[in-house]
Amino acid sequence: MAEATSTAPPTQPRSLRLRLLGLTLGGTALAMLLTGFALTALFRDHVVNQFQAALARQLDQLVVELEFVDGQLRVDADAMLDPRLLKPYSGLYWQIDVLGPQQQTTIGALRSRSLWDANLALGTGGRSVSGTLEVSSAKGPAGEQLLVLQRLVHLQESPERAYRLIVAGDLRFNLEATRRFGILLALALSGLFVLLGLAAWAQVSIGLRPLRKLQHALAAVREGRTAQLEGHFPQEIAPLVGDFNQVLGSNAELIQRARSLAGNLAHALKTPLTVLENETERAQRNAEAITESLLREQLAQIRRQIDWHLRHARISAAYAVPGRHVNVHAVSSGLLRVLVRTFESRQLSFHHNADPALSFAGEEQDLQEMLGNVLENACKWASANIWLTVEAAEAPAMLIVRIEDDGPGIAPEQLEHVRGRGVRLDEQTSGSGLGLAIVQELVQLYGGRLELRARSTGRGLSASLLLPRWMGA
Repeated sequence: MAEATSTAPPTQPRSLRLRLLGLTLGGTALAMLLTGFALTALFRDHVVNQFQAALARQLDQLVVELEFVDGQLRVDADAMLDPRLLKPYSGLYWQIDVLGPQQQTTIGALRSRSLWDANLALGTGGRSVSGTLEVSSAKGPAGEQLLVLQRLVHLQESPERAYRLIVAGDLRFNLEATRRFGILLALALSGLFVLLGLAAWAQVSIGLRPLRKLQHALAAVREGRTAQLEGHFPQEIAPLVGDFNQVLGSNAELIQRARSLAGNLAHALKTPLTVLENETERAQRNAEAITESLLREQLAQIRRQIDWHLRHARISAAYAVPGRHVNVHAVSSGLLRVLVRTFESRQLSFHHNADPALSFAGEEQDLQEMLGNVLENACKWASANIWLTVEAAEAPAMLIVRIEDDGPGIAPEQLEHVRGRGVRLDEQTSGSGLGLAIVQELVQLYGGRLELRARSTGRGLSASLLLPRWMGA
């Protein structure tokens, strides 16, 4: 039993507009979040540092006001100017601890009125270096979070003891200010994000508008209203439009060639088919058999016409295919080797001068047929020498293949006649031996030109083929 196979439905391509907007808004949102966190952290550090600086000034003032009077440690509380130090549990405190040997330690020997009957419990662990400012945090008498600054000092009046001076302040106001700043910053950044989102949407919409214009132009081509993409496009899209128009032009040219070939084939087959039809009717009327020679002749003509047009259809289909090329030096060298053996009895001298860097933009078989036909005719009529030269043409993306012989040549009035478009030269010039009709057809199909003229130096004929040159690397 064959397994049932299920095919997943094709996924819709993601919108370029949504992709650009998503990337822009995602990057903007990430930048806003990082900016918000960074600015909030900086603001908090700034506020805390300012608060710490204010506490440090209070600590310095406490050091200044600390003195011994009648052997007793005293601080002039009235000299401490901040009124919060007089209000119980106000959030601003100072305290002096006496750190002595063994049982002589006293916590809260002196303290501000704001502490009321409580002490700042900081412990009596490892002592700091005298005069060093230490910053820490602790719980206050009302359970609040305090920023604590302490400094250890020694007095001459009591060198065996150390005095720990402490100033602490409630961080609640600073944290509250940071919270309010964070809220305002979040609102500001949200508004900025909305504005940037609108700007990104406008930028994407305006930036992608040429693509919508290009879509309408393509629709006009598809519906047959125009033959090519029309309109003015930005310089980033203009090369694409130009290349696409070139492809459309090539396709239109191929279609026109196909129509011409079909019409030519129909016209070419009309005569032999009419003859066969008339012959069939005559034979039926007279109860006779169809003449075998006539039948063979007309069928052979039909076969020749079909082969001829099929060949031209192949050339038209292969014309201007991107990337197709063949080295002219290699093809011409191979042809000359064959001709040397073919016309060995004539003892002809072949002079070959072809640029090995030049390549023909087309089929190798077509190049062989064009060069081979011209070279063969040159060999038939040359006296002793044949010259083959391949060089770049002055026209862009073109090359010239020049084949010359030292034969009798063609009269000037005949040259003017045989240059006519589509003329079969071997049928028009009796006894000339030139079969160049197919060469003329092939050169024209490749957008080139066949020129026949008398040699500029001496007697003979010069045939020049202007062909497309491959411009690849």
